[in-house]
Amino acid sequence: MTAVLETVRPGLEDLVTGVRAAVNRHADWRETARLVAAELRRHLPTPDVLTAEERLGDPDRYVSHTLYVEPGGTFSLVGLVWRPGQVTPIHDHVTWCVFGVLQGVEHEELYVERDDHLVRVGTNDNHVGEVSGFAPPGDIHRVRNSGDGVAISLHIYGTDISRVESSVRRVYDLPVLG
Repeated sequence: MTAVLETVRPGLEDLVTGVRAAVNRHADWRETARLVAAELRRHLPTPDVLTAEERLGDPDRYVSHTLYVEPGGTFSLVGLVWRPGQVTPIHDHVTWCVFGVLQGVEHEELYVERDDHLVRVGTNDNHVGEVSGFAPPGDIHRVRNSGDGVAISLHIYGTDISRVESSVRRVYDLPVLG
């Protein structure tokens, strides 16, 4: 693990302390996501928790910046930066996840798997200050920047993201109905 990942960035100290306490309750994944979401609501940082260069994003794809990994790997904080129109594939996750929007709007489409296809079961437009979380199973979604400017969100994953390299468990390439 690099020193950058072990050091808490300015503006994240209270959040890291709160998330650590929530995770150390050793609840199931759904309850942990609920507890961590409450901490993120209390300590949601501003976009300047990322450097000016990190906030620019990439013209070709959304980018993630690992901001902190808890020693022992129980959670990671990751900043995601999306330019207009950038989108994830439909995917699910290896662990619980909580996210908060720091800038812009992120449009989320929610799915369930049925036999050999996916069914879209909902959509959300997540605006600045909104926090949400989920835990597998039942966490299939796609996210896109639906706004005109750069969108930034902070994600907290229940794993050492520097070790597993991605929060994505599976990318879905099934027909979508609904």
